[in-house]
Amino acid sequence: MGMNGRDFLMHVRTIENEIARLKHIASEFVMGFTELYDLGPAVTVFGSARFGEDNYYYKQALEIGSELAKAGFAVLTGGGPGIMEAANRGAYEAGGVSVGCNIVLPNEQAANPYVDKSIEFHYFFVRKVMLMKYSCAFIIMPGGFGTMDEFYEAATLVQTHRMGPFPLICFGSEYWSKTVDFIKYLAEIETVDKEDLGLFHITDSPKEAVQTIIRSVPEPVRELLNPRTKD
Repeated sequence: MGMNGRDFLMHVRTIENEIARLKHIASEFVMGFTELYDLGPAVTVFGSARFGEDNYYYKQALEIGSELAKAGFAVLTGGGPGIMEAANRGAYEAGGVSVGCNIVLPNEQAANPYVDKSIEFHYFFVRKVMLMKYSCAFIIMPGGFGTMDEFYEAATLVQTHRMGPFPLICFGSEYWSKTVDFIKYLAEIETVDKEDLGLFHITDSPKEAVQTIIRSVPEPVRELLNPRTKD
């Protein structure tokens, strides 16, 4: 008789396997910390990997990356195609610092060519820690499940004072309107506070997005904002 689901899980979860996994996870954290600790003021741009160069939001992310670089921020992304590529490309072509934290997936996703530094991760959650930890603000472009996961985690960390208060910029009013409606509903049934609607700022302007970040980051961060170019 074959193993049921629980028996299967108990069979593969040996203490040796768990310790080996823990060591692998720890090594990824050490690698990420080592690569990023001296990055300086950085903004992470989240968004869909599926948009091509002709897409409206790709073009907007391109401008956002450029504006961030001109303001002196490093641009940090998940390192893949789509919005991630566009933001990295904008920063790269503007002479700024462009970093990608790429995830290793079967049959996808190669790092985009517009990064000065590409760091590869096996675990999504380790990569997300790096994208959150080494940023002083976040710009969330339209995207799918992964993007929404990143939005809600960033909002939760700011809401619970585990991070920030850092600017959380949601780009694309049409895209975000349904999310705002949903969060208003959550406030109505008292699973969040009405004040939580103020955790994020919605805009359709790349320049406004970057200026909002500059105004909102702590003064010590603003003092570090000198135009930065690649070595």
